[in-house]
Amino acid sequence: MIYLNKFEYEPPEHEAEKASNSYLVSLVVIIGGLPLPIINLLATFIFFMGNRKGGYFVRWHCAQALLSQLMLFVINCCLMWWTFSIFLGSSTISNKFIAYFITVLIFNIAELIATIYTAIKIRKGIHVEWWFFGSLTNSICRR
Repeated sequence: MIYLNKFEYEPPEHEAEKASNSYLVSLVVIIGGLPLPIINLLATFIFFMGNRKGGYFVRWHCAQALLSQLMLFVINCCLMWWTFSIFLGSSTISNKFIAYFITVLIFNIAELIATIYTAIKIRKGIHVEWWFFGSLTNSICRR
């Protein structure tokens, strides 16, 4: 799921810190935005926009964090609206709902662990690429 690769250059301390912060933003915002998935996505997007003219290392990791938050936003929104429909009475709890809930929970826990691990490695200047998001980030992030 996570690949440690050598980056083209050794990022300076301030770039490693900014790149690490791009992952930590979503963790800090979880406290206030847990019930609303848009909060994490907005915070990550704002951080991305603030650093889009920074060094390539920082931009690359801000983009990877944003892409991962975008995926989580979609699956968390589906769960949130499905849960609202159950509370409003237009739907009932089914095996499909429980299976989707467990799947979303696993995705969120895996993303939380990967985010913490990545933030620690990035802070040390080690380039970390996530499976799927790494290659997608490579294709959209220019030098």
